[in-house]
Amino acid sequence: MHSFSTDTFRPAPNPASFARIAAAQTRMETALIMRHGEQLLLNIVVPLAILIGASVVPVLGEDRGIDEIFPMVLAVAAMGSGFTGQAIAVAFDRRYGALKRLGASGVPRRAIIVGKIAAIAIVTLLQAILLAIAAAALGFSTGIVAYLLSAVVLLLSAASFTAFGLLLGGTLAAEKVLGLGNFFWLVLLGVVGWVLYSQGLSSNGAWTIVPSVAVASGLTESLRGTIPITELAVILAWGLGAAGLASKKFRFS
Repeated sequence: MHSFSTDTFRPAPNPASFARIAAAQTRMETALIMRHGEQLLLNIVVPLAILIGASVVPVLGEDRGIDEIFPMVLAVAAMGSGFTGQAIAVAFDRRYGALKRLGASGVPRRAIIVGKIAAIAIVTLLQAILLAIAAAALGFSTGIVAYLLSAVVLLLSAASFTAFGLLLGGTLAAEKVLGLGNFFWLVLLGVVGWVLYSQGLSSNGAWTIVPSVAVASGLTESLRGTIPITELAVILAWGLGAAGLASKKFRFS
């Protein structure tokens, strides 16, 4: 007969490490996003439709090619998944008590925020791969270094937008978030579209302070192999500010 040591079945009440909790939260959040049809519509179908439509029909101007349309669409995709999608999802999770039960389970607030941001980063990379394939079919091409550089810019942008989404969804009522999330998404989309149409995304001046313009411009430069220092500074400033407020103001109910 097999014998067990005296401490084999000893309870281990110590909490898991923060890294393990955040990793488990990331897996759960990623699975939830991928299962939602509304999220897939906002994250994949809408950006893909904008990419193809704006490339085939010159609604953004005759001289705006795929090299500027593609970065703008990547920015729209990151904005939709990170900001609007997360804000609405978090707000309704709060409304129906899902976040309150999650908070009561012992998961730290920081782990919830990190898990959501990491899940959005994973989804954003999948978005970028699909959109890059479509853009290549439409004539876009660049080097591997430029792709890697733009991936860094895109992930930082997605994290910043997610921080904004958590700030909005974690502080206001679900009905307000539903309206404001879609409204801000349309405004940011309209601003970056107008900037692209009127002057292009290479030199934006004061418009760079707008998050969607900073992201689209930063992606435009990075896909050309240039490090967009100014745009990265703007993206990080917005993201760190929103993350700081979200960590303090975020409510489970």
